[in-house]
Amino acid sequence: MELVSIIMPTYNCGRFIRESIDSVLAQTYTNWELLIVDDCSTDNTAEIVAAYKDSRIHYLRNEQNMGAALTRNRALREAKGRYIAFLDSDDLWLPEKMEKQIAFMEQNGYAFTYHEYTEIDEDSKPLGVYVSGKRQVGPWGMKSCCWPGCLTVMYDTKAIGPVQIPDIKKNNDSAMWLQIIKKADCYLLPENLAQYRRRTGSITPTSVWKKIRWHYILFRHGTGMNPFASVFWMCANIIGNSYKKIRYVRRNETI
Repeated sequence: MELVSIIMPTYNCGRFIRESIDSVLAQTYTNWELLIVDDCSTDNTAEIVAAYKDSRIHYLRNEQNMGAALTRNRALREAKGRYIAFLDSDDLWLPEKMEKQIAFMEQNGYAFTYHEYTEIDEDSKPLGVYVSGKRQVGPWGMKSCCWPGCLTVMYDTKAIGPVQIPDIKKNNDSAMWLQIIKKADCYLLPENLAQYRRRTGSITPTSVWKKIRWHYILFRHGTGMNPFASVFWMCANIIGNSYKKIRYVRRNETI
């Protein structure tokens, strides 16, 4: 069983982090390390993590608040696993997530994969939202839409190599996928294996103009494109994400 390094940045998620950690402990795949990097939380996050005595859980704390991108970078530098997976400290995995995703990758020779997921609210109640995606995403497809949810991604470091991302405050996970897609296409495992939590206080921008601005920053500073290319892909990405919501997001209260 290859080691999986799970990257979990956290900031003031004491209300949710216990449930997230428990979803890792419940995994049927057991060879993993959980790298929790605390970005100077001011709540009880440290005390909650300290209560876990599992040697596979590693807690690190930044000396100063650095933001999600640099916090993920620190965890990636500490990672020792062949496979890298991501779980934010308010999201959840279903028990067979790692086992099924690794089998999917090994059986097909894939180095970069994602899977379907559902959404829950702050009280872990289903919101009736099911998110899927394209079966295969290449470089152009990833530029035109952020297909993978962060909690669904796994990649093979033997094929991809080390990954570090620019210090952009939002869409930094998208910046990571745009790096990885240069090395390998991304393939969808068509099964729900995780739960994404919708909550207030998220860093996801809500206004249209903020979304436009951060999409431009993603391409201009996250990938180093020139301003003209950044504007083009900003527009393509906004259209692509709108298409994804129409084509690949199902809303059904019975889900």
